[in-house]
Amino acid sequence: MEKIIIYTDGGSRGNPGPAGMGIVVADKKGKIMKEYSGFLGVKTNNEAEYEAVIFGLRKIKALLGKEKIKDCEFEVRMDSELVARQLGGVYKIENEKLAPLFLKIWNLKMDFGKIYFKHIPREQNKEADRLANEAMDNESSKIKPASPPACPVGRAGRYQKSKLF
Repeated sequence: MEKIIIYTDGGSRGNPGPAGMGIVVADKKGKIMKEYSGFLGVKTNNEAEYEAVIFGLRKIKALLGKEKIKDCEFEVRMDSELVARQLGGVYKIENEKLAPLFLKIWNLKMDFGKIYFKHIPREQNKEADRLANEAMDNESSKIKPASPPACPVGRAGRYQKSKLF
């Protein structure tokens, strides 16, 4: 069974503040296969960490396809102990803003074969951290207060500034 490692990092300056994410996809030997970064708008640190995991899983699913991801083993590594332990079922989710993000990951997880979430020291996540910081550096000077949605939330979704999709 092929093993793929996904390093994720999300960060925010201000908490909440301008946020970015970085994702590094590597094989089991550590050879980097893909890298992604993106600006997330204004988020908390924990929201940015969750968004990085969501993006990473969606991107892997799109790259490999639904059939192949069932036959692979995935290890999602992050330096956020809170998020890793929440996704691993060790910690409860007490912040109501994180619950919908957790559910997105839970639903995505159903499409994957084996998937694990692992907390790693920050020193082992330098590349994803660099990518997240680059995303914040490149976009933070462009941040303006978000304008209200054109229609009420729930009818056409909610306003979110993102260059990811």
